[in-house]
Order: sequence, then C-alpha cells, then structure tokens
Amino acid sequence: MNIYVETNFVLELVFEQEQFKSCEGILLLSEQKPATLIIPAYSLAEPHEKLIRQARNRKALQQSLDREFKQLERTVSYKNRIQNNIREFFNLLVEIDVEETKRFAKYRNRLLSHADIIPLNGNILCEAATYENRYALMSQDALVYASVLFHLQQNQPTIACFLNRNSRDFDTPEIKAELNSFNCRMISQFDQGLSFIQSQLLP
Repeated sequence: MNIYVETNFVLELVFEQEQFKSCEGILLLSEQKPATLIIPAYSLAEPHEKLIRQARNRKALQQSLDREFKQLERTVSYKNRIQNNIREFFNLLVEIDVEETKRFAKYRNRLLSHADIIPLNGNILCEAATYENRYALMSQDALVYASVLFHLQQNQPTIACFLNRNSRDFDTPEIKAELNSFNCRMISQFDQGLSFIQSQLLP
C-alpha cells in the first residue's frame, strides 16, 4: 500500500499540532514495512523554510518588544513586573525555536530513512504549471500534486491514498476523480487517513 503525504504531514509532526499522533502512527506503520510512505522532496524543503521564517519573525518581535519594554521600564511601578515576566517570555521563544529545530531534524531523518522521496524534476515542474491553471492551485500545492501524480503514473499501485490537510484546494471532485483513476483515495484528515490505512492492513 502506498501512502502519499504532503507538507502539512511534516508540519503536524514538527509543531505537534492537533493530529500529530495520527501522523506518528502513520510514520510508525511505514517504518514497520506493512505500507510505503511517499513524500515529495518539496514537502521536506518547505517546512525548513518555514522554520527559518518563523524564527526570523520571532526575533523581530522580540526586538520590537524589547525596545518598548525598555521605555516602559523607566516607569518605576512597571520595572519589576517587566523584568521578571518579559525575560521569561523571551527565554521561552528561544527554547521553542531550539525544540522545533530539533524535532524537524529528527523527523526529517526518519522520513529520509524510511520513506520514498519523490525528486523534483523537469516533468514535475512542467505539470505543476498545468495544474495551477486547471485546478486553480497555489504554486506550492501544484508542485506537491504534480509530484504525487507523477509517482502514481510511474508505479500504478493497486491501492493508495493521498493524505493532506489542505482540503480547500485538494478536496475537489476533479482531483478526487483523477486520483481514483490511479487507485488512490484522497483523504483530507490525518486521523481519518490512519483509520483507513489500518482498515486496509488488518486481515
């Protein structure tokens, strides 16, 4: 069984969002080999870029708040409260950045070890431009979708699913029908995806 995932699968794990336990369960199944996890290379690069951008934004926020609080500290009645509470907040931001970076490295290594990575090539780039127009997809989503379709066309699995949390763009009758033509079901929740995979793998 082929399990296709996209960027949100990685983000769910790295940021420990609502459905990360289901994503962890899916990853564990692929590591135990009853199913093959497949992810576009772009979906491993995009979370790294988000981490960098997020850390940059938090740094800018910290600097902006620091300037404001230095001004407020000139008011004697505010000084102690600001020094105690705000310094803890700044330290928390730094700790969060470190923890998220470590989690990304951990999950990236697990995915690189146990998942099949769909490389980004010229054919996928050309098809992505087509899907942008045909399905009104954002460029990032079009790259992911083109990668999944390219792999399906090359491998033609007997059963597969495409798991994502971008139902606004991917969960359309046209995309579902195209995926179904390759025996691939579109599932827009990781919790539901895990249940589907387990139902297919159990005797």
